[in-house]
Amino acid sequence: MINYAWLIPLFPTIAAIINGLFGRKYMRHHNSDYIATGAVMTSFLISLVIFFEVVAGSKLNVNYWDWIVSGDLHVSFGFLIDPLTAVSMLILIMGNNYLLMFFGWEGVGLCSYLLIGFWFEKKSAGDAAKKAFVTNRVGDLGFVLGLFLLVSQFGTLDYEQVFQLAPIHLTTGVATAITLLLFIGATAKSAQIPLYTWLPDAMEGPTPVSALIHAATMVTAGVYMVARSHVIYSMAPTTMEIIAAVGAITALFAATIAIAQNDIKRIVAYSTVSQLGYMFMGLGLGAYTAGVYHLFTHAFFKACLFLGCGSVIHALSGEQDIRRMGGLFPHIKLTAITFLIAALANAGIFPFAGFFSKDEILWAAFSGGHYVIWGIGATAAFCSAFYMFRLYFIAFTGESRVDHHVAHHIHESPSVMTGPLVLLAFLAATVGALALPPGNGFIHQFLGNVFGHHEHELKGVVSELFHKFAALVTGEPTAHGHLLEYFMMLVSLAIALSGIGLAYLMYYKKVEALNPELLAVRFKLIHRAFLNKYWVDELYDFLFVNPIKRTGQELWDFDGKVIDGTVNGVSRLTLIKGEITNFLDKYVVDGTVNGLALFVDFKSRILRRTQTGDVQNYALVMLLGVVFVMGIYYFY
Repeated sequence: MINYAWLIPLFPTIAAIINGLFGRKYMRHHNSDYIATGAVMTSFLISLVIFFEVVAGSKLNVNYWDWIVSGDLHVSFGFLIDPLTAVSMLILIMGNNYLLMFFGWEGVGLCSYLLIGFWFEKKSAGDAAKKAFVTNRVGDLGFVLGLFLLVSQFGTLDYEQVFQLAPIHLTTGVATAITLLLFIGATAKSAQIPLYTWLPDAMEGPTPVSALIHAATMVTAGVYMVARSHVIYSMAPTTMEIIAAVGAITALFAATIAIAQNDIKRIVAYSTVSQLGYMFMGLGLGAYTAGVYHLFTHAFFKACLFLGCGSVIHALSGEQDIRRMGGLFPHIKLTAITFLIAALANAGIFPFAGFFSKDEILWAAFSGGHYVIWGIGATAAFCSAFYMFRLYFIAFTGESRVDHHVAHHIHESPSVMTGPLVLLAFLAATVGALALPPGNGFIHQFLGNVFGHHEHELKGVVSELFHKFAALVTGEPTAHGHLLEYFMMLVSLAIALSGIGLAYLMYYKKVEALNPELLAVRFKLIHRAFLNKYWVDELYDFLFVNPIKRTGQELWDFDGKVIDGTVNGVSRLTLIKGEITNFLDKYVVDGTVNGLALFVDFKSRILRRTQTGDVQNYALVMLLGVVFVMGIYYFY
């Protein structure tokens, strides 16, 4: 079946063509829905079969046709199916070269732009769509420059050829340049500092879009790109440090913002930015498997959270402000329970999926001696647990603050909405088992076939000392630090539980000393910074958006007054000149010509009377002429 991988993108493509060309005019009821979902389901089933073939050891790298041929550059349209491919999307992931990846990269960007602006009658939706589009174009510039460097160095964009030639031809400096340029693209697509601002605004799109594209697929494209390019990234230690630092800072930065937000979808959106930061932190530390594994687990619990938000919004007739919720648990129990499971996974609580993947990333930082990165990541983990359960306690417990017009309409969502919640909650609770035993679970063996020796060995000074101490105490040299790893797992769990505990005291027990309103007043500056998202959007407006808009307006005015004025003036001058020329041509030139013609005609009319053709007349004239001459002679 793996040889028929081309069927995976074929069915959605056919469905898109049918719905795009004929759906609006020729299809009734929900036929277009059935075609779209049926095509995706068919592709999913094929992908599932191929996934099990990959688990069994199968691999495919095939070129279907030459796509671009220019001189020595040959780019094929082909697919690469391996364990890393089996994790996620269609063309972006399945392509076997960087150009095909970029084709899919732009495809998901276009889909995101169109879906964010789905409610096109809302100005905020249109603005959010444009913001996402422009921000991603900035990142794409870096990505394309990276591709140009790859072509200049290797003359090809094929993964296998690039990765085979890289250790031979690339210097550290060139590898650093390539990887940094590619990472610029990843910072936009995967919402990392400084190009993360579009993602929270993307919540203007329909909630299912947020659950799919902005939790599990599009925003993780940058993570996949770095993981796929691990051979080159492993040759650029400076880039790896930058990625780890950017990821850690993004994780904490977004988590602190989420603490003070009140829009239920925006809280989850900033949570997504924070978790993406964790993924990059893992990649930057060389723990590629941990980073991709967190991508995998995050898809389940974050999609469940987004769809849970949608279910809450549906139950409250469109309300998204958690301050106007409260006491929802008895009314929408299934939504509340699935949301709780996903929140526990997001917070990193054992034994839910998020615990294992997040802990591996923190362990990679600690065991590798990156203690500052670990400290930032641990603080972000505390904040993650706090803001998720702040949301949960405010929305689902306590007294109801729902508007009285809406309160009596609160109801559980239909099964078409709760069914996916149950499935995703189940997966969020169970896929953590793929990482057991720690460091040697199924996911490590599966992805180890891709990353191989490029995966950094997660050891540092502290862990080495502990390994030696453990070996001394146990007498077993093989006891190399599992006790330390288990201890750090307990530390991670304690940090997450502390975040939940603080949220419990503040928003469920409502301890007076921890009253949120009093704390907001006491720490006014900090609270305002969190609430206003550190004024980053305002800063970007000041530095980039408004100057560009002013420049555009000035250029528009210059174009209208100077360029258009000049063009219009020249056109008027040309028109006046034409009118003068027309006057001269009509009355002077044509008048002269016509006057001469009239004169000749007049003269001709007179002279022709002398040319009668009568000989007698001619003889008479001649006689008169002779008499006239003789008369003159006589008188003079």
